[in-house]
Amino acid sequence: MPLHLITKRPIILLLVFSCAAIVSLPAYAQLTHGPIVGHVSGQQANIWARAKTPGTYTLRISGANTESTSQAKATAENDHCLKWTVAKLKPATRYRYMILRGSQALARGEQYAFTTPTTDQTGSARLAFGSCADEKAGSAAVWRRMNLLAPDAVVLLGDTPYIDSVDLAVVRKRHAAFLAVPELQKLVAGRSLYAIWDDHDFGRNDTDGNLPGKEKSRRGFIEYHANPTYGDGKEGIYTKFRRGDVEVFLLDTRFFAATENSPAAPDKPSLLGKEQWNWLLAGLKESSARFKILACGMVWNKAVRPGKKDQWGTYEHEREALFKFIGDQSISGVILVSGDVHRTRVMSHLTDATAGYRIPELTTSPIHEGIIANSNQPHPGLVFDSGTANSFLLLTSSGSRQQAALTAQFLTKDGKTFFKRSYSLRELTKN
Repeated sequence: MPLHLITKRPIILLLVFSCAAIVSLPAYAQLTHGPIVGHVSGQQANIWARAKTPGTYTLRISGANTESTSQAKATAENDHCLKWTVAKLKPATRYRYMILRGSQALARGEQYAFTTPTTDQTGSARLAFGSCADEKAGSAAVWRRMNLLAPDAVVLLGDTPYIDSVDLAVVRKRHAAFLAVPELQKLVAGRSLYAIWDDHDFGRNDTDGNLPGKEKSRRGFIEYHANPTYGDGKEGIYTKFRRGDVEVFLLDTRFFAATENSPAAPDKPSLLGKEQWNWLLAGLKESSARFKILACGMVWNKAVRPGKKDQWGTYEHEREALFKFIGDQSISGVILVSGDVHRTRVMSHLTDATAGYRIPELTTSPIHEGIIANSNQPHPGLVFDSGTANSFLLLTSSGSRQQAALTAQFLTKDGKTFFKRSYSLRELTKN
């Protein structure tokens, strides 16, 4: 048996991996992509991979002195994408996994493992955010840097990848090319990957929900991701997840934009749409997390390059209604995260009168090399601006309830920190 298929440890999770790991296997039994870990909670986990050929593939997972298997089918209909959901897991437990075709292991080893979160909802969290990435060396260097920092999860905010088409064949081809990057595969083979889209992976630059063919973009996105949910199950791709004392709401600011009247102002267009709007308000009201991250590709402010309308400022009525809801319900710990504009920007929204405190916005872009100079526009709440290529955001929560804080750290592919700021829960609470 080849050495790369041997492990000395008895507890293993196996999955099909890259071609380099399976060159000695028959062609029919290869995976083209993955495995990749998607959503993980204290009780279940989603695993994704893509097979070279149709067939039934088995995920075997073991840990906590137990072992279980589940099956998924690769078909032409789903572009040979495989997704397994494994339930009845135990919190705070290390699991290993393996993917098999029949009795033949396609990938296994110590790198194919993840740890379920603790049930302690006051525990710390460490999350990496990024947007605007490609398959070039600079983006690959960012994935390597993220891996060295060992976040609990990686969150992609859109333009990951660039597609600019609603042709399903093109959508699939671009997602496949993006996920084939070895450094990215290595990063998320053992930790959760979450994603939302922005304009380029939705279908076209600066577009809204009136884009014909958007259903094909949604189909391709779902095939190539293992998020916990995708919108209401029929439209959109918004979702949320919890890690320790942080809950992340991933907002879809493309699918519904300008397609219906706003629930916050019936005479004006909506950005989120009624269903997503109600989902978000209910989720914020019910959340017990100390920190609530509202994340999307689209920036939350008007300080963008001239002529750019795909930003929350175009839907100011909906944004201000959201801020007022936060204040009316005394929802603390809200922080905005965005991407898209090819700059790093830190804002302090002047929301004292509506939310009851100043809500920060952290804009992280790009993971690739492209910088847009005229995205550096003035704003009364602007705290920091930088045109830094190959960069990303790391959010780390810490402290007791009385001293809880979330630290925002912007880093380069070389590990240099070029902005750092901690936000205490106290300053993110209505006075």
